[in-house]
Amino acid sequence: MPTIDIRRPHQLSIAEARAVVDKVAARMHEKFGMDGQWQGDTLRFSRSGVSGTIAVGGDAIEVKAQLGLMLAPLKGMIEQEIRRKLDEHFA
Repeated sequence: MPTIDIRRPHQLSIAEARAVVDKVAARMHEKFGMDGQWQGDTLRFSRSGVSGTIAVGGDAIEVKAQLGLMLAPLKGMIEQEIRRKLDEHFA
């Protein structure tokens, strides 16, 4: 199963970073029907074909995702979009 693992430093407080991740999660739900649930400072998300986590740390955000076989050919495009969104929200 193809995986995506991205770590992005940030300068926000954990509460501010969680608020940003909440906004992104709401958008992922609207656009892709992806459900998410917080466990501590980690948002676990899933939908058919993809599952993963967004961990909020004091100085970094870490995104990990496992792609199903149908999304495997799109890994590069998905990873590029995640990086773009992280840059937009945490740069």
